[in-house]
Amino acid sequence: MSEITTPAKRTPDRIDLAPASEGSGCHGGADTMREAAKKAGKSEILDQYEKDYPMGPHDQPQSMCPAFGSLRVGLRMRRTATILSGSACCVYGLTFTSHFYGARRSVGYVPFSSETLVTGKLFEDIKEAVELMADPEKYDTIIVTNLCVPTASGVPLRLLPDSINGVRIVGIDVPGFGVPTHAEAKDVLAGAMLKYAREEAEQGPVAAPSEVAQKPSVTLLGEMFPADPVGIGHMLEPLGLAAGPVVPTREWRELYSALDGAVIAAIHPFYTASVREFEAAGRKVIGSAPVGRDGTAAWLQAIGEATGASSSQISEAHNAFLPAITGALAAMPVKGRITVSGYEGSELLVARLLIESGAEVPYVGTACPRTKWSDPDREWLEAKGVRVNYRASLEEDIAAVEEFGPDLAIGTTPVVQHAKAKAIPALYFTNLISARPLMGPAGAGSLAQVVNAAMANKERFDRMKEFFKGVGEGYSSGIWEDIPTDRPKFKAKYAAQNAAAAKAAEAIGS
Repeated sequence: MSEITTPAKRTPDRIDLAPASEGSGCHGGADTMREAAKKAGKSEILDQYEKDYPMGPHDQPQSMCPAFGSLRVGLRMRRTATILSGSACCVYGLTFTSHFYGARRSVGYVPFSSETLVTGKLFEDIKEAVELMADPEKYDTIIVTNLCVPTASGVPLRLLPDSINGVRIVGIDVPGFGVPTHAEAKDVLAGAMLKYAREEAEQGPVAAPSEVAQKPSVTLLGEMFPADPVGIGHMLEPLGLAAGPVVPTREWRELYSALDGAVIAAIHPFYTASVREFEAAGRKVIGSAPVGRDGTAAWLQAIGEATGASSSQISEAHNAFLPAITGALAAMPVKGRITVSGYEGSELLVARLLIESGAEVPYVGTACPRTKWSDPDREWLEAKGVRVNYRASLEEDIAAVEEFGPDLAIGTTPVVQHAKAKAIPALYFTNLISARPLMGPAGAGSLAQVVNAAMANKERFDRMKEFFKGVGEGYSSGIWEDIPTDRPKFKAKYAAQNAAAAKAAEAIGS
């Protein structure tokens, strides 16, 4: 076993941090923590997040911890190490969830105490951890992520070296009070890496990608089903183009190819920080995606025009693929009313595909924000009478199920739970819908089998609802000899006492 050596002694890199105000810990509330972070020197980054990821109309959609998104991006990249700085409970939850979703590598963790947090030693500990891990034989990049408490306390990751022993160091803040969803946190990291890679390329030659396209390429922005980039590549051939890397990428060198794309296709339209880096590199960004017949026709037209393809080339691409898409949609029809909601960012694309398959879709809710890159999809859907709800709350998604009484509800876990309790068939968007091809001929009809099978289960749901009738709900859940009595006054009294106690705790020391 090789011996682990520690770095030579050096002067401690202590940073004087303003102590976070009492109540700015994990349970201090988003407003309190945001204010503490700004006082501690994080105003610039939080102001940028407010521009990139606007909150309204809701403060924050009910999603998982946003840092899960950036963590997943880093864990999927080759020769990339990840270090988290945050409360132990948060780090435990994030790493547990990441490994549950298939991560096969360790996550570094820099713990802290009240003393190390407020004296600045936490920054010193982070830097020491980075120095210990910066082995160029193992890693190209180390990603360091501040979670809520270190961000609120102003831990300055920007002061970390840009590289150590040739290993790039990328520091990001991903607080739950600054980044609304885990989908947008993917953009936080993707944007930070694109910025680093763009600046590297501006300074001189960079490492060649493992695969170099022989034609001008189209960079695909946003995670998608693995078969979709292949299908997009086939559709681009008549235009004299190739499918480029998918951002977030799987290795660092792909970032250079992504920046070198002839045009950027914002398949997921909320990657605002990434778009900023592509535009800084002089690249044009096109919204929407080749979904369904109408979507594919419009997307190929937009890509062709942006890259200078001739009208005959665009017509050739249309003639090669649109009839196949039309045939696939007709062969696998979907009949029924479906509500769609989720927090992945592809909800509008799924709704378009369902409508072209024959379904009635009265409502689409997405936790992601409205951007100009989603306007083509929004305009198409609204022209079909669909209500499109950005930054949708759980309550609004559930209200849509109640309002429209769909034959199938596609949504997040609590939406699915609510629908099934009402004997309405339902599918979890992330695992059962977004994990399928959506683009081009392969995507046409891809949802029909699972969607039609789910709607065919309506009779089974009715039988189950009848079987469990009378078991109670909420406070009366279960089977009772004497059904419990609801006590709303008792609950209101103690809710008020808890709120007063929390307010008093927050005020201590302020």
